[in-house]
Amino acid sequence: MAHIVGATRTPREKWIEEGLRTLAAGGPDAVRIEALAKRLGVTKGGFYGYFADRDALLTAMLDTWERESVDEVLDRVEREGGDPKARIQRAGMLTFSSGRLLPIDLAVRDWARRDEAVAERLRRVDNRRMGLLREMIGTFCSDPDEVEARSMLAFCVAIGEHFLVADHGDRTRAQVLARAADLILDRTPEDH
Repeated sequence: MAHIVGATRTPREKWIEEGLRTLAAGGPDAVRIEALAKRLGVTKGGFYGYFADRDALLTAMLDTWERESVDEVLDRVEREGGDPKARIQRAGMLTFSSGRLLPIDLAVRDWARRDEAVAERLRRVDNRRMGLLREMIGTFCSDPDEVEARSMLAFCVAIGEHFLVADHGDRTRAQVLARAADLILDRTPEDH
């Protein structure tokens, strides 16, 4: 009796992951089905078993980015606990220091400049992130205007420092970032 072995399909998650890698490296225009199939070492036919078209893949990629960069980060921050200042720093480290999430996040931000649907998704993600900042900063700062300003500064530092190429005199970037965090989180360098 002959044994028939079916073709192993490339899992849906591999298409999404390769799409996210490609997005991070070259933006949304670089996410092409044929190019992804080639990098995965498969034919593009398997793609259509999971996605109706390229737009469906792009949506799945954004869903994955949002889940990993917000839902999973916030779940982990909550699960690991700690004081509010430590929780803010953990959320920032998980999101903006990651070799995986940071390049995707920056690529989504660039994409959002040209696509209103992506901009709306990014707005939702950023609002959730700002919500955490407001909540945590509000535990040690009672002025609502100052809470909002500190939250915005924290977020701007987390994102903007990746675009800044300025030197800092005799200070390292890490030293300047640590001092910025101290100012935003209302702590002295001796507190950590």
